[in-house]
Amino acid sequence: MDLPLDEASLLSLFLETLLYGVFLNLYLLMLLILLNKTGTQRQLLITVATLLLCFATAHLLIDFVRALEAFIFEVHTIGADGYYLILASPLQLAKTTVYVTQTILADGVIVWRCYILNRRRLSIAIPGCIVLLANGALGCSVIWILSQTPLASPISATGAWCITAFYILTMLLSVTCTGLIAWRIYHTRRVMPGGFGSLLPVFIVIVESGALYSTSVLASLIAFLAGSNGKYPAVDVIPSVMGISFCLIILQVHFEVGSNHSKSADPRSMIINHFPERDEQDASYSMEPMNVHITNLEDTRTEDIQSDMIDRDKRKMLPEGVFQL
Repeated sequence: MDLPLDEASLLSLFLETLLYGVFLNLYLLMLLILLNKTGTQRQLLITVATLLLCFATAHLLIDFVRALEAFIFEVHTIGADGYYLILASPLQLAKTTVYVTQTILADGVIVWRCYILNRRRLSIAIPGCIVLLANGALGCSVIWILSQTPLASPISATGAWCITAFYILTMLLSVTCTGLIAWRIYHTRRVMPGGFGSLLPVFIVIVESGALYSTSVLASLIAFLAGSNGKYPAVDVIPSVMGISFCLIILQVHFEVGSNHSKSADPRSMIINHFPERDEQDASYSMEPMNVHITNLEDTRTEDIQSDMIDRDKRKMLPEGVFQL
């Protein structure tokens, strides 16, 4: 039994408001952390997170206005079901435009992060940009098709195909980039001490940044292909999920989730003493005990060279594998 359209719209508004509150709290916590840091990377992260919040806010406000019109102002004329069936209404087009723009922005951040972590390889950037451009073209096509849809008519077959392709490309891009990021982190950390515990950040990245977003898109795709009204709640929560996934990555790196070394349990010390400096990192590595078996002068030189290479690799991997995440 399918969910009625008016109930599905109210459910989507409730879920979107709930997740928007989660996103807003994570954004404020992330802002508090980043404002205490320096560097151009901080400015970029704050800008992207603020844009995601603005888009999510605009999407939520449009849904509130549409709910008011459907259940209060137009309830005695065309009714709530009739109002939500008007796909070419200005508010529906504005809502779709906000969703498409935010999706392109969030996917662009994923591609950028994957490009940075994989040593700025063009083989990563070029395919990602091609998929982004294709997704942008599909999103513009969906908006144009919706604007041409007759009153109270379902979307055309071409529009349905464009929506399906848009969801598939979005999910494919998210899963692929998240997998590449996870592999890069694993490849960077596998030579570091810690055993299986050092692999926990890989799974945290997959679960928090990739699976959450990809699952939301997959639910929307399944509901759309099934012709269920459940597609409305599934789609309306995605703008907030995008922001939640973005903020969780930054907070995970800040609080070093999944790391093996112990941290102070005092929240104030965790906020103040975020990201150890390079000198502290070097000191921690230099104080690690090392057992060296020396047999002759040649072995001694070999051990010194290997030790210097390991220390240099560690210092090199940390900023790229962690700080630019």
